[in-house]
Amino acid sequence: MWELVKAGGWLMTPIVVCSILALVIIIERSHTLQFNKIVPSRLREQLITRLRENGDIGRTQLMNVKEKTALGDILATGLLYRQYGLESMTMHMQNRASVQIHQLEKNINMLGTIGAIAPLLGLLGTVLGIISSFLAITDGAMQDPTMLAAGVSQALITTAAGMIVAIPALVAYRYFQRRIIDINAQFETQAGLMIQELYDYQLLENTHVTVVKQSDRYAGAYDQLHNAVQAD
Repeated sequence: MWELVKAGGWLMTPIVVCSILALVIIIERSHTLQFNKIVPSRLREQLITRLRENGDIGRTQLMNVKEKTALGDILATGLLYRQYGLESMTMHMQNRASVQIHQLEKNINMLGTIGAIAPLLGLLGTVLGIISSFLAITDGAMQDPTMLAAGVSQALITTAAGMIVAIPALVAYRYFQRRIIDINAQFETQAGLMIQELYDYQLLENTHVTVVKQSDRYAGAYDQLHNAVQAD
């Protein structure tokens, strides 16, 4: 292996560095983007059940939920601002979802960059290898074929090395991108279901007040209309 690296010339150094970075990022993101760790099952159901049984969830308990998982951060943030109404609750959940998605995308762009530049480094090595081969011809490589073979081997080795690094990096990049899209969809689904359940079980504190105010307003308008009809 070391002989191949040496034969590929100095351009093998950045290609090897790219391969190490890509491997580290793939291992780290594979561990971080595990679906069960980010979107634990039945978390929303547990929070809604606790709300229905106790009427509220303490701030300390919600803060513990926020710190454990990304979905917990979003849902617990919504419940912390539940008392300020639906709009405030939704806005804060959206903000936390944006922060969580940004954290999940950490180093993903670097992986895509490695997948893009590794073939270019290999192509550059190919061009340099061919140039050295032509220079060797002018220096009398026809009498010494080993001088010509050195440039050709450099061209082939750097090209192959660049492709070997780029292909897994691009595959992992696309896979992680798709995984983040799926996670984001789950964030939206779980947040929407929680809001719907808060409505269904009348757990939004300002919802009942708003409905009562609207009922009073309609009742007042009805009384005014009724009195006007009787006056006529």
